[in-house]
Amino acid sequence: MIRVNDVIIDSTNFPDGTLLMKLPFAIKPSYEIQWYYENDAELFKLICIVRHLREKYPSAGIDLIMPYLPNARQDRVKNCEDVFTLKYFADIINYLDFNVVQVMDAHSNVSTALINHVISCEPKAYIDKAIKSCSPDVLFFPDEGAMKRYSSMAVMEYAFGIKKRDWATGQIQGLDVVGCVDRIKDSKILIVDDICSRGGTFYHSAKKLKELGAKEIYLYITHCENTIFEGELLTSDLIERVYTTNSIFTKEHEKIEVFEL
Repeated sequence: MIRVNDVIIDSTNFPDGTLLMKLPFAIKPSYEIQWYYENDAELFKLICIVRHLREKYPSAGIDLIMPYLPNARQDRVKNCEDVFTLKYFADIINYLDFNVVQVMDAHSNVSTALINHVISCEPKAYIDKAIKSCSPDVLFFPDEGAMKRYSSMAVMEYAFGIKKRDWATGQIQGLDVVGCVDRIKDSKILIVDDICSRGGTFYHSAKKLKELGAKEIYLYITHCENTIFEGELLTSDLIERVYTTNSIFTKEHEKIEVFEL
């Protein structure tokens, strides 16, 4: 979904499938575009919107609010056949020459390094909401990266995981837990991380925490993909509740509470 100055931009298609869009905006000194990513077709809409505004109102400043940063997972290439989609996406965003590009809880520092005029907002306020809602005794971070990113956002005891992964298949085979392990038994745990696809990482984390005696387990993720329904996380009894934002999540579930950005 794309908004310009809080107005949702609707579009249709010509019979051949190409874009048909109208932007009946009056001249303004500045425009704020809000892009809540749903699919890659929206990127072309964004290009057309920005080019139209610049042609009609050349002196206007344009900011981009993009909570979820698309392609951030492809933040490195290892082989010659790997396509560095994040870099090329960043090239397009830079070409559009926004005054500011504001993202939330970017998956990788590479993402923010590649984009000009970027502001990366911390999710502390939303983590605090999750903490207030479930009152955990201990925080848990699925890996060392999450621990380094989020441990300073809440003054609480925490533990974190070290994944055992089959690098040939990418499958998680197990998890070691370090940190305040002795505080996990009979405690309420809040898992904190940035992004969830099918939830495999959090499923395995929750299984390990239950083995260590956790009483209740909750999950906060800033960006929850709709593909969470394809995994085992919501159908299992491991997680009491999932907290997320509306950055990319567009569905509903009795276990999922969505915080509005």
